[in-house]
Amino acid sequence: MGFGPIGSGEGRGGASRLGSEWGWSWGLRAGRSPVAGPAMETLIPVINKLQEIFNTVGAEVIQLPQIVVIGAQSSGKSSVLESIVGRDFLPRCSGIVTRRPLVLQLVNVPLLEELQHAASGETSTQAEEWATFLHCKHKTFTDFDEIRQEIETETERTTGTNKGISLEPLYLKIYSPHVLNLTLVDLPGITKVPVGDQPPDIEGLVREMILSYVSNPNCLILAVTAANTDMATSEALKLARDVDPDGRRTLAVVTKLDLMDAGTDAMDVLMGRVIPVKLGIIGVVNRLLMHHIRDCLPELKTRVNVLTAQYQSVLQSYGQPIEDKNATLLQIITKFATEYCHTIEGTARNIETSELCGGARMCYIFHETFGRTLESIDPLAGLTMLDILTAIRNATGPRPALFVPEVSFELLVKRQIKRLEDPSLRCVELVHEELQRIIQHCSTYNTQELLRFPKLHEAIVEVVTGVLRQRLPITNEMVHNLVAIELAYINTKHPDFIDTALVSASVSSSSSSKNDPPAEGIRRWKSDKVENAGMDEKPKGNTQPPMYSSPSRSHAVNLLDTPMPATRKLSQREQQDCEVIRRLIKSYFLIVRKSIQDSVPKTVMHFLVNYVKDHLQSQLVGQLYKQQLLDMLLTESEDMAQQRKEAAGLLQALQRASQTISEIRETQLW
Repeated sequence: MGFGPIGSGEGRGGASRLGSEWGWSWGLRAGRSPVAGPAMETLIPVINKLQEIFNTVGAEVIQLPQIVVIGAQSSGKSSVLESIVGRDFLPRCSGIVTRRPLVLQLVNVPLLEELQHAASGETSTQAEEWATFLHCKHKTFTDFDEIRQEIETETERTTGTNKGISLEPLYLKIYSPHVLNLTLVDLPGITKVPVGDQPPDIEGLVREMILSYVSNPNCLILAVTAANTDMATSEALKLARDVDPDGRRTLAVVTKLDLMDAGTDAMDVLMGRVIPVKLGIIGVVNRLLMHHIRDCLPELKTRVNVLTAQYQSVLQSYGQPIEDKNATLLQIITKFATEYCHTIEGTARNIETSELCGGARMCYIFHETFGRTLESIDPLAGLTMLDILTAIRNATGPRPALFVPEVSFELLVKRQIKRLEDPSLRCVELVHEELQRIIQHCSTYNTQELLRFPKLHEAIVEVVTGVLRQRLPITNEMVHNLVAIELAYINTKHPDFIDTALVSASVSSSSSSKNDPPAEGIRRWKSDKVENAGMDEKPKGNTQPPMYSSPSRSHAVNLLDTPMPATRKLSQREQQDCEVIRRLIKSYFLIVRKSIQDSVPKTVMHFLVNYVKDHLQSQLVGQLYKQQLLDMLLTESEDMAQQRKEAAGLLQALQRASQTISEIRETQLW
């Protein structure tokens, strides 16, 4: 059997003659070969069309079936491709020639299309075969020398003139009646030492480029190895085995058989005895490509459909281009106001599950935080026997009291009621903070629309914050008035207030039942604590009213200089009077606390929460729905506009891909 070098056949059909000499069928013979039936003629153009669609939008979301040619530098990869095409069209020189991926799409042109193309004014010889590049769609090349020149020019444009490489693929489509429908990718050869402008890690860059193509599970690997090298050291077969350990999608081509040493042959290599390859050595059988595409097509359809649905959802979330700005602005304002009110009412679509928010948190503030705070206040906290006794004496003036004066009770109970004001105002503040948090909550669940219009988002937040800020002092004033109302009139006739006579009788009865009631000590009346201090009472009840020192009469006798005992015993009458006041204060304080605990939440709801709910939308519309603000408020962020453009382009490509795939009839394929 005679062996000739690949590409030694001159002109078109060289690959066919070479295949017949070797005894293996390349499946590249012009016309309808047994392995290239109607199914193949329909299937390959569909894949080519899909490649063009996704390349147009610069997306690699779908991995399409294709044949990738790999091999060491100067191993003859380009010669293999030229043998398949039957024409010389690839650049040739010493060193690295292929410096960027070349996606070569071969299209078989029936005779009818040839005649139609020739009718455009070109001779039949020129129109028999032609080519187009994706980067210059509207130009047709009929001279293959011009094709070579265009490849060199476009390569130098992206890689420079000094041996640089590029990852950007170059798309070339060749129409000819002498080829079958195929898609091949010619990659730069594997090199070790950088030359020219190549970076020091050129070997790693080329390997990464090759792996990015051969790692695609939908590609067939055409591993080209020179016959005058040891197959065990073949870089192409090593890379193929790394990504395809089973060899299910690897084919091997042995080149440069004429350069083998005398006395040697490639029989063992070609028979697969050296390196076994499941798909064989030499020969790209089209039937295998068709079966490979057939296996990949169902997954490809599913992937395209899933991505189409995903990008439709993404594009919908970005929103459509604005046609009516007035309607768009009003719609966003209404949606935000509705979501805000629903969050307060607890009917929002997105209910928080990790923490209380909105109306639920307000309820917690009213009945847990505020309620427990009021209940924790001791009605008699900070009120000592000395304070009560002092108030009673001050209320009687210079005359000894026969009865407990009512003025002392009012004075002391007002002092205790005043302590309810701070917790009430704090309740208003907590509700105000929650209303502020709801703004952020609504912004989170309207993220896409508000991110799309950042200025509108800022304006909405500013308006709502302004409304809350406006209502806060009004609500605080009303809560302050609630406490002031209780302080304005002490209603001792309140139905729940205990009867004074019964309290006095109860205290008297309790005191008389004790033979020797325990003496209760009180703190010494210090002149620095109260401006007027009383004299010490004698054990016999000989009480003197407190005297005041006058700075203008410093020469007078200062009675306060008289030593006073640290403690003394209260008389039974004093103990009874203090106990009566204590019980009355506690009874009335509980009545007022119950009233405040009930009225403050109602006040907050009426003056703050319900007002915001009822007037939020009207405030937003009144301040933002203005003709002079439309353009400013509806200015999209640059990121959102770019994302919508990219999503729309990719969605259009996916839809075209889905339509193209749907054109394949399964009855035609298998």
